[in-house]
Amino acid sequence: MDISEYIEYQKREFCNALPCKVQVLLNQQAAGSEGYEQVRSICKTNCIHTTHEFHAWLIEKGYLVVRPK
Repeated sequence: MDISEYIEYQKREFCNALPCKVQVLLNQQAAGSEGYEQVRSICKTNCIHTTHEFHAWLIEKGYLVVRPK
C-alpha cells in the first residue's frame, strides 16, 4: 500500500475539531505552564471523549491506521 499521498494525524487534531471543552481550556494556557499541565492532566487521565468517538472521527475524516512490516 502506497501511503505517500496521505497526511499524518496531527496531535490534538480531533480535540480541536470538536471542539473539546478541555482542549479549549488547554489552548488558553501557555504551553508548559502550571495551568497548562493541570488541564493537560485531565486529557491524560480523564478524557471526556471515548476511543469509539475518536475512532469514528478518524474513519469519517478518511484516516487509516497503518504500521510498518
